[in-house]
Amino acid sequence: MDRTDCVRPLTIGVDIGSTTVKVIIVKDGEVVYQQYERHLSQVRPKTLELIRMARDVIGGQPVRVALSGSAGLGVAKAAGLPFIQEVFATGEVIKAYAPDTDCVIELGGEDAKIIFFTGGLEERMNGSCAGGTGAFIDQMATLLDVTPGELDTLALGSEKLYTIASRCGVFAKSDIQPLLNQGARKEDIAASIFKAVVDQTITGLAQGRRITGKVLFLGGPLYFFKALQREFVRSLGLSPENAVFPDMGRYAVALGSALYAEKAADPLTYDELVAKIEDTTNETPASRHLRPLFENLDDYAAFSNRHAKASVGRADLDTYEGAAYLGVDCGSTTTKLVLIAGDGRILYDFYSANRGNPVELVRAELESLLPRCGDRIQIRGGAATGYGEDLVKNAFTLDAGLVETMAHFKAARFFNPDVDFILDIGGQDIKCFKVRNDSIDSIMLNEACSSGCGSFISTFAQSMGYDVEQFAKLGLFARYPVDLGSRCTVFMNSSVKQAQKEGASVEDISAGISMSVVKNAIYKVIRAHSAKELGENIVVQGGTFLNDAVLRSFEMELGHDVVRPQIAGLMGAFGAALYARELGLEKSSVITAGALKSFRHESRSAVCGLCGNHCNLTVNTFGGGRKFISGNRCERPLGRAAGEAPANMYAWKLQKLLSLAPVPGPRGKIGLPLGLNMLENLPFWHAFLTKLGFEVVTSGVSTRETYIKGQFSIPSDTVCYPAKLMHGHIADLLERGVKTIFYPCMTYNFDEERGDNHFNCPVVAYYPELLHANVAELNAPDVHFLYPHVAVHRPKKFAEKIHGALAAVFPDITQREVRAAAGAAYAAYDRWMQDVKAEGRRIIDEARAAGRRIIVLAGRPYHIDPEISHGIDALIASFDIAVVSEDCVADLEEPVRVHVLNQWTYHARLYNAARYVTRQPDMELVQLVSFGCGIDAITTDEVRAILEDGGKLYTQLKIDEISNLGAVKIRIRSLLEAVEERRRVHA
Repeated sequence: MDRTDCVRPLTIGVDIGSTTVKVIIVKDGEVVYQQYERHLSQVRPKTLELIRMARDVIGGQPVRVALSGSAGLGVAKAAGLPFIQEVFATGEVIKAYAPDTDCVIELGGEDAKIIFFTGGLEERMNGSCAGGTGAFIDQMATLLDVTPGELDTLALGSEKLYTIASRCGVFAKSDIQPLLNQGARKEDIAASIFKAVVDQTITGLAQGRRITGKVLFLGGPLYFFKALQREFVRSLGLSPENAVFPDMGRYAVALGSALYAEKAADPLTYDELVAKIEDTTNETPASRHLRPLFENLDDYAAFSNRHAKASVGRADLDTYEGAAYLGVDCGSTTTKLVLIAGDGRILYDFYSANRGNPVELVRAELESLLPRCGDRIQIRGGAATGYGEDLVKNAFTLDAGLVETMAHFKAARFFNPDVDFILDIGGQDIKCFKVRNDSIDSIMLNEACSSGCGSFISTFAQSMGYDVEQFAKLGLFARYPVDLGSRCTVFMNSSVKQAQKEGASVEDISAGISMSVVKNAIYKVIRAHSAKELGENIVVQGGTFLNDAVLRSFEMELGHDVVRPQIAGLMGAFGAALYARELGLEKSSVITAGALKSFRHESRSAVCGLCGNHCNLTVNTFGGGRKFISGNRCERPLGRAAGEAPANMYAWKLQKLLSLAPVPGPRGKIGLPLGLNMLENLPFWHAFLTKLGFEVVTSGVSTRETYIKGQFSIPSDTVCYPAKLMHGHIADLLERGVKTIFYPCMTYNFDEERGDNHFNCPVVAYYPELLHANVAELNAPDVHFLYPHVAVHRPKKFAEKIHGALAAVFPDITQREVRAAAGAAYAAYDRWMQDVKAEGRRIIDEARAAGRRIIVLAGRPYHIDPEISHGIDALIASFDIAVVSEDCVADLEEPVRVHVLNQWTYHARLYNAARYVTRQPDMELVQLVSFGCGIDAITTDEVRAILEDGGKLYTQLKIDEISNLGAVKIRIRSLLEAVEERRRVHA
């Protein structure tokens, strides 16, 4: 920035952000003092400390002071000092130092903003979501067990990028953790994290407005992280002169506040300023308070003694002789090992954070454990569970693996054979099991939110400068626990910040967060109407329940006692060890101490080109020619031929649609975007337009690149991913030189007479209008974008209505031609739907003849898009299961009566398919839900009710930009093993 020559008196600007305090002092236009420190939630004490540090600079001179920042307003009000909103503070800096700036991108700790100056002042800020901010980067660094600075260094050495969701840390962890467990390079993951921040800024903040011209990058993250700078320049295509990263970037808001203070603040002495800020630290908290967890030490002692009774016996590893069984639980954030004796006593246990390298953790522990066993102890079985199950099992040649839900079930029954409800809260996952008739009756897992998990607490603990154990203990005897409600992490950030502004102590916030975790688990994941619905014999487990504050909060919310085993954090590994014992092996294949000495683990990244999924693979080698490939969505990278997999209706439908080849016609090319409802209606429109003499060209099958092509014009970050992809499909058609694009608005769908009405959802119905308004290229003079409102449910009116829309661009089209084309279109659509049903019946018959299980993968027509479903259909088929879609079987049931207005065509199919599955002993249903679909907030409850009333398990897979299928695989296996457990019990 070039300094102006004007002379100014001594002014102070204070920027109190969500994570840092910045103080800057300007004298005669020169910056004479600057300080930047994290406040660790001690907002007011840290502000006072930084002001006192400037005493020698200020001396006896009068000062003018103004405050800014997300946490600055409360301090300014309490101290009676001027406040300037941070956007306007930034504007002051731009006017004074860089008036030729077109756009400012500013990233802070939990705040992000874009300010457009060219074409009228406009600012866009993140709401309650901290995705794409410094806090997001800090969370990801913690997940990789590196400092933020080390994360930056790693990213600069990357070789490839993975797709990582950027909306918030919850989604990103769902992508990153399986990559870590599969052995992906930290360098590549680090670079992908910074790319996710850039994508979030472009789609979440810019929201369709192009970022062009001279861009000024401000804020701490954009000052400190060179890899983040690199990704912004790459993604925005900025020239060096238009990408400005000023040295004063992290102090910009404080500098703007100082400029504002010059004209808005009254002079103060140093002592007066200190006194004003000191007074703010003595305010009484104003937040709503809850009852303390424990009234006194005696109350806590009684609680601790009661839970100490749920223990398991132990034996001395160094003196024990006989058989032993090993269990390894490689979870989302921690790795656990348990070695048990033949009678179930624990010989050895280990619990540690993954630190980004679970294989090395397990290797080091086995290197210590196996020599201690010597010849006295014979390990006769070893089993792995958790996210890293396959990797650990292959690395150390364990005998078996089992899905973590079953591992936890086995462990819970060891402590309470009458258990009727199990709640396991881990670092990132919540697993809830209802037990009936000695088997798992239903499984509930958190799909996309970790607000009721351990990582939720640890994230807040770290942000406040504590480890999680210290933080939890602080809340045990808090007198005024803050009522934070049951909210997701990103909203909770705002609640915690508000409590801090009102003066709540760390102790009060700690207790409030523990209570919030419990409420989230009960009311958001389990979705209970009241805590009494859970059951009477409840076992709680998982590392999060080792936190006495969480356990106490849970019992207070329930109103009765529960069982927490002393080994709550080891239950997955303990259950795996019990399962290893059940194998009944005389000799185990677990790696020996001798073989461990030559153990080597290396991993490299690769892209599979055997099918259109183009999976990002991680190839792990362990020495001696042993290899394990992860990241695959099917079995082809592992050597299975394509033809060996069971029939897959999703793959069949996509290939059938792609076989509709363009036919050259006299009226030239017309483009159809291959997304949303076009993935079902393509046969109709292809036949209709081909008959009219058009050469029908479709956009390509969706990929991540499709999304990137269109991300600059997406106006909403909350719309579903299938809709976001439509921007890329339009861009794809335009890149192919297609100047006429047809994508009609359809309020109604074809009437299948299965529900109360036959609407399309609002997004599907009217997204063409949004594309027209936001994709600038569609309004170019040489481009014709046709998006008429059509009514395909009224064949007699259809031809008349659409003729007018087409004739406006093609005046030579006659009404007679349109009627003939309409007849061809309806006939083609009828054939298509009949073919779908016939193929579905064929797959079912074939599966039954081969004795295969069948899953109805129920969703929308667009879920056959491999970028949307991320190959879930192929993953299910890899378990030797036939996959059919809901439209194959929906007509085999009479219309289902549900408890809601059944007015959506695709959802009516869901209800009918669910009812049909309840009558088929060899079928299960899995519902695909695109995150952001408001209608599915209703349909999921209805589908669950239909299935559970019919004695079936309900499984929902919530999908979005998250592409790693580690969590999905656990859910599918949980369903399959729960079904098998039921069959064994009832056989």
